[in-house]
Amino acid sequence: LIGGIDYDTSVFNRAIQARRQPGSSFKPFVYLAALEAGISPWDERDDEPVDINGYQPTNFGNNQYGTLTLADALAHSVNTITVNLGQEVGIDKVIGAARRLGITSPLTPTPSLALGTSEVTPLELTGAYAAFADGGYRVTPYFVTEVDQADGKPLYRRQAPAPQRVIELQAERDMLAMMWNVIATGTGGGASLAPREAAGKTGTTQNSQDAWFVGFT
Repeated sequence: LIGGIDYDTSVFNRAIQARRQPGSSFKPFVYLAALEAGISPWDERDDEPVDINGYQPTNFGNNQYGTLTLADALAHSVNTITVNLGQEVGIDKVIGAARRLGITSPLTPTPSLALGTSEVTPLELTGAYAAFADGGYRVTPYFVTEVDQADGKPLYRRQAPAPQRVIELQAERDMLAMMWNVIATGTGGGASLAPREAAGKTGTTQNSQDAWFVGFT
């Protein structure tokens, strides 16, 4: 956990205090909600123009992708398909998925939420992704394991919470495959550790003013 370059220069801890738009790194929650609604990673959707009450998102670089599987839509971070998918499954379901995995910041229930317009902290987003890495079980970040007195007697010992499954097993397996595909064939290629398997998702906002990669092995 690194909160900044120099504490003397700035005491602001960017890991736990900075709230930034996650951009496309929020998209896994949209696709998780879709999987939980019974949609398959291999189901296809069309990259087509979006207009939701005047909200007209486009793809990065105005790229056009035609018809893609959802797995490839996530791998290539296709905005149009993701926004339409959020509307198809319901933004409330997307918010529910994010909350279950540990996102606690306010999430505005608008179509643009699918593209990560509501701000979160790096610790929050990392903790939520940890559920994907942990076989679908909730992971709660913590900092202190034990506090002892000078004589060695414990004042505090952390008690680990009971395991809580927050992603159904099949959806978890599908999400792992899709997030592996992001690195193997999509926007996360720069994070490749081949031949070691890794999974994750990229995210950028405001001409890369915010640039994210969240992933795991």
